Amino acid sequence: MNFIIADNQEITRFAVEHLLDGFPDKRILHASKKTELIEQLKEHEQSVVIIDYTLFDFFDAQNLLIISQRFPAANWLLFSDDLTDSFLRTIAYQSHSMSILFKDAPLREFTEAIRSILSGRRYFCQRVTEILLAQKLREEVSPSTLTATEIEVMRAIAQGKTTKEIANERFSSIHTINTHRKNIFRKLQVNTAHEAIKVAMRSGLIDESDYFI
Repeated sequence: MNFIIADNQEITRFAVEHLLDGFPDKRILHASKKTELIEQLKEHEQSVVIIDYTLFDFFDAQNLLIISQRFPAANWLLFSDDLTDSFLRTIAYQSHSMSILFKDAPLREFTEAIRSILSGRRYFCQRVTEILLAQKLREEVSPSTLTATEIEVMRAIAQGKTTKEIANERFSSIHTINTHRKNIFRKLQVNTAHEAIKVAMRSGLIDESDYFI
């Protein structure tokens, strides 16, 4: 197996080589800029590219994706310090050959990532997974999901108020408030007030100051 370490930091290259010692029958190649990486891939298409995207002269995520599509036999491990949420989303949803690992991840995650890639599976480290799940939740449950009235009712529920108390405050009937509750639960895809409060807090519909403990 060919490993192309695409990183222009000497200490990082040395560290990655050391981490690869546990994988037999390997050849380690290097690239310190995009043109060198492309030349290596032309000669060794079936490679695992371990690359710090932030240190290379890519225009954007799409530029990186175009190069990966040009060499479909290669697998990629993006190994970087700082990647934006939008970049992670683009890579996760538009590529099937790219895994992602932050450089501050535990050593075991590097080994897990390489083993996953060699087994034909993508790998996302724990922090990347958490970021992507949080993004998905924000998309599924956004402030626009609930009406202004439903958000006010949701806030009152979080404050521990009963249906009767909410109805009295809003000069509404208990039936109307119950209808709002049902609509809120349906839109947030929950079954209880406790679940609704957790989802609403995670998605920013209400904040902790609204929560009655």
